Amino acid sequence: MQLIDCIFANEYIMEKEVKKAGIDDFNWNELSNHVILKDADLKESEEEKRYEETLSSINDQEVIEGTVVTKSNREVVVNIGYKSDGIVPVSEFRYNPNLKSGDKVEVYVESKEDAAGQLLLSHKKARLLKSWDRVNQAYDSKEIITGYVKSRTKGGLIVDVFGIEAFLPGSQIDVKPIRDYDIFVDKNMELRVVKINHEYKNVVVSHKALIEDEIEKQKAEIMSRLEKGQVLEGIVKNITSYGVFVDLGGVDGLIHITDLSWERISHPEEIVQLDEKINVVILDFDEQKKRIALGLKQLTIHPWDSLDANLQAGDKIKGKVVVLADYGAFVEILPGVEGLIHVSEMSWSQHLRSAQDFLKVGDEIEAVIITLDREERKISLSIKRLMPDPWVEIESKYIVGSKHTAKVRNFTNFGIFVELEEGVDGLVHISDLSWSKKIKHPAEFTKVGEMLDVVVLSVDVENRRLSLGHKQLEENPWDVFESIFLISSVHEGTVLSINDKGAQIDLPYGVVAFCPTRHAIKEDGSILRTDDKLPFKVIEFSRDNKKIVVSHTRTFKDDIENENEKEKSSTASAIKKLNDSNEKTTLGDLEALSNLKDAMKEAEDDK
Repeated sequence: MQLIDCIFANEYIMEKEVKKAGIDDFNWNELSNHVILKDADLKESEEEKRYEETLSSINDQEVIEGTVVTKSNREVVVNIGYKSDGIVPVSEFRYNPNLKSGDKVEVYVESKEDAAGQLLLSHKKARLLKSWDRVNQAYDSKEIITGYVKSRTKGGLIVDVFGIEAFLPGSQIDVKPIRDYDIFVDKNMELRVVKINHEYKNVVVSHKALIEDEIEKQKAEIMSRLEKGQVLEGIVKNITSYGVFVDLGGVDGLIHITDLSWERISHPEEIVQLDEKINVVILDFDEQKKRIALGLKQLTIHPWDSLDANLQAGDKIKGKVVVLADYGAFVEILPGVEGLIHVSEMSWSQHLRSAQDFLKVGDEIEAVIITLDREERKISLSIKRLMPDPWVEIESKYIVGSKHTAKVRNFTNFGIFVELEEGVDGLVHISDLSWSKKIKHPAEFTKVGEMLDVVVLSVDVENRRLSLGHKQLEENPWDVFESIFLISSVHEGTVLSINDKGAQIDLPYGVVAFCPTRHAIKEDGSILRTDDKLPFKVIEFSRDNKKIVVSHTRTFKDDIENENEKEKSSTASAIKKLNDSNEKTTLGDLEALSNLKDAMKEAEDDK
């Protein structure tokens, strides 16, 4: 009404002004319409200005806080105090299924007006812009945050945290091992940020960290009530090759594989199964380290208590081989009762061997009890004592001088060890292998595993030693060599080897002689070479030391000396003969010579 009254008042004033000016044909209707329209535009402009002043100051690409107006299955309407509301896809709020009208949310203004005049908002972009600040803040303050589990991956879960994909390792989901990760997908979970890698933009979160503090309190309370020997009920939580972890209601204990059964087992799964309820006894615990040692077999009677009370050393028992080691075999006499057969009790033989050479797992055997300690629960057994000791009658069986065939077992630098029978070994010293050949190592003479004829030289029952010989099977050829290789006798030989001191010469009958360097010079002044075949003169022979020394140089030097000796002898003989002849000259001979001289002189005068 005021506006209309104002308009009519203006018209009255203008009409008076027109009449006063003498204008009779003025169009009053047109003027009235013009004034009304002009005043209306002015009013609208003023109201619009006042309306815009009531709106918030909003800029594009800005993050602001808005209020949820409505929420449907497809979209969320958000009021940010602008002249129109914005629409955000409901999928951007998937991490928060409890979103409702009136909740405050952060949105990113993509555009105040698009082509259709619509306000464009994004909650996802707003979260991304502020997500790293929020994540760092949550990490520093150890804040409990809510994340949406998007999917599972190798080793854990992918979780949406403030719009960032974070990794939740499987080991950080719960204090108990999780076998099915899929049950957490599409669900919200309370988390704590435990690690941030700013370089690679990686975030690691944990749900387990939230409950560990509470669990630690529970553990401390449970540990304070524990006592050795206490029997508790628990649930098998995890099974490993070395034992079983049992949940005792907030704290875990370990049953070592050796405490699961009195019998020997190869894996704990033979005794228990996952999630099985079992009674256990506390063997030991450490409050500081939160470690509890549990036992299962201790709840049953020890098998040793059922062992025959009359059993004693010397008795024969039967059992089954359950374990083999290099040093011996464990034989199960009763379930949970085992005895050890040391490898030295498996055979009378003194050769170093392993238990695998005599037995195998699963063998049913008979053995003799050597020692039985019920307090220490130990039994030592023997199988060799089921057989007679071969050394008891060794002197009557292996008489000195008797001949036998033995198997070569092994070599040493000083001889050969041979086996005459199981448990009876002997040594053939390297010096007793050959009369004539000089052997540096037994491997030059025979091989391991071959049979060798031997003769018993001596028997030491107390130390279980037999001294054997091989060369003694033949007569000592040096008795014959003494008549063949006489001093100064010459024999053809072959140079076997040469060293600084001289050469080894192979003579007939397999005899090896030694030629010193000074006797190894040839007639042309050169030195002997390997494989040379030349005559050698014996210059030394020792039957006891089985030694012959020869010389090649003496073979030609002695001939020259002999010729010189002969010449000297012939000259001496001639001189002696002449001297003898002179001594036999008589006076008659002198007279005859004088007469002969006179006759020759007369004949000369006649001429």
